[in-house]
Amino acid sequence: MAPPSLFHHFLLPLSLLLAFFSPSHAQAYHNISLGSSLTPLGENSSWLSPSGEFAFGFHPIETNTSFFLLAIWLVKTANKTVVWYANGDQPVQDGATVELTTNGALSLKDDDGQEVWNPGTSNATYAAMLDTGNFVLVSADASVSWQSFANPSDTILPSQVLDLGTNIRSRMMDTDYSSGRFMLSVQADGNLVFYPVAVPSGLQYDPYWSSDTVGNGTNLVFDELGTIYLALNNGTRFNFTSAGIASVGDFYHRATLDSYGVFRQYVYPKNGTQNGSWSEGWNLVDSKPPDICQAIRTETGSGVCGFNSYCKYSNQNLVDCQCPPGYSFLDPNRKYKGCQANFPAQSCDADEKALYDFSLLINVDWPLSDYEHFSPIDEDRCRGECLSDCFCAVAIYYQNNGDCWKKKLPLSNGKKGDYVQRRAFIKYAKGNDSQPPPPIPVMVKKDGGHWIWVGSLLLGSSAIVNFVLITAILFLRFCSYNKVRRKLQPGSNMAALSLRSFTYSELEAATNGFSEELGSGAFSRVYRGYLDDEPGTCVAVKKLDNLLPDMDKEFMNE
Repeated sequence: MAPPSLFHHFLLPLSLLLAFFSPSHAQAYHNISLGSSLTPLGENSSWLSPSGEFAFGFHPIETNTSFFLLAIWLVKTANKTVVWYANGDQPVQDGATVELTTNGALSLKDDDGQEVWNPGTSNATYAAMLDTGNFVLVSADASVSWQSFANPSDTILPSQVLDLGTNIRSRMMDTDYSSGRFMLSVQADGNLVFYPVAVPSGLQYDPYWSSDTVGNGTNLVFDELGTIYLALNNGTRFNFTSAGIASVGDFYHRATLDSYGVFRQYVYPKNGTQNGSWSEGWNLVDSKPPDICQAIRTETGSGVCGFNSYCKYSNQNLVDCQCPPGYSFLDPNRKYKGCQANFPAQSCDADEKALYDFSLLINVDWPLSDYEHFSPIDEDRCRGECLSDCFCAVAIYYQNNGDCWKKKLPLSNGKKGDYVQRRAFIKYAKGNDSQPPPPIPVMVKKDGGHWIWVGSLLLGSSAIVNFVLITAILFLRFCSYNKVRRKLQPGSNMAALSLRSFTYSELEAATNGFSEELGSGAFSRVYRGYLDDEPGTCVAVKKLDNLLPDMDKEFMNE
């Protein structure tokens, strides 16, 4: 008896020959001859398998039917399920063609005649769409020179065998067929491994599941009984997923690596039949890993969901990405892009802890975003440590051990579940009116009658707009050089500003002897100072350098 690896090596060619010569397919089967072509619109848009269950050709993208994939799909399912595609990263429009050329090459060209895709072989004598869902190019010696089964996209089908070195790549979204964020790799070393990958480069991040079969695995098999397994060198097998049903003839089968990195196996009752618990449409029968939110923990990248969001696995085995309180999705239609804060970041230049508070999430954590760890510590102090730290966006508290972790943005690998056993305190700004009070504008008089003007910018916010910068420039007029300031009259505009005078000694004390210079002009210099009031208001003090004619006018212009 041949070794299992050798048997699986010949499984596909044998299946192909049986499809060609078995009596059940003899009349319905027809070759696709050299020179044949397809276009997106019109009668010749696809080539059918003998049973009419599979089609190869142009498939419109669900969200924009003016763009097309070169794809294979199940014709008799309700939504014409796509099981293979060639140009997910570069859909084509009407006017595109796919042709089996006279020199035996298969070529997809866009409406400008530029080649978009080819399988890399040019010696075919004909092509065929088989009832297994496999599209093949056949050489003159009846050998298969190229087949879709050996070059999968995100889905595999019964009788499909993946050799070592073959990868399955998820799509970006269910209706976005561009290269996605996850990969299942049948590695050359015999190990079956799941990876998150960088988009668009495809760099593999830390694996989140493996079969641990290095040096032993030979190929991944989807057999016709509905079981997917990794064949091993010692003649045994590592069972991966299984449909768990006795009758496979009444169902369509597929297994797909979905856009959240879960490998899901489905069955679809043929002819709309309903047997027991099976419903019309695709029924999930198995998946790997069982909880993707818990499985992924990668040092690089965002995890299952985007940055600053967290992953929850529902009872229906679906991934639900959510934003923490005070955050919203960058793009609600593409949640993998993550979340952003709806409030201004805490300033590190001032004590703003009174302007911020926390929202509580139970059993939520971002395990790889911490930069400080305190233990043992109580919960109130944990909150306080984060509140007084402008870098801290989230405090995570584990009550059993009194552990406290401070987290900074961006948050990654977010997850929610009973297994987390953490309390997450999400920092947020109390409201749009929570900005620091504006500095007080003042006008002061120097001993000897020299006037000094002190001004500042007013920062504020409205209840409707998050940030509004209000800049008020106060122009103070002086009558003449060395004249005293005019007394403000009741009801005047100056009086309404509540301006007050300061002596030279007060300003000298406020600026610590005019020690911290901020800038200078032709006639004056500006110094930082702090008033002797309860909040310690920060002010800018402008001081004249020279006493020249008309210098008061130039002083105000500066």
